[in-house]
Amino acid sequence: MAHPTRKHTRSRRDKRRANWKARPRSLTTCGQCAQPVLPHRACPSCGYYRGRQVVTVRERKRKTGTA
Repeated sequence: MAHPTRKHTRSRRDKRRANWKARPRSLTTCGQCAQPVLPHRACPSCGYYRGRQVVTVRERKRKTGTA
């Protein structure tokens, strides 16, 4: 197994890692309900994908917090 002959410096290591950035997710809008949706996925709020309903979405129960 090959071994490096010299140690790489911290600056050289950090230059290589400089491009590891968190990028914002690309979002599109649902054609049915205009909610933001990840591309190529069914809309989680209405269940439509490319103009057809592919998932049946149940209504969420709202918590009624009485304090």
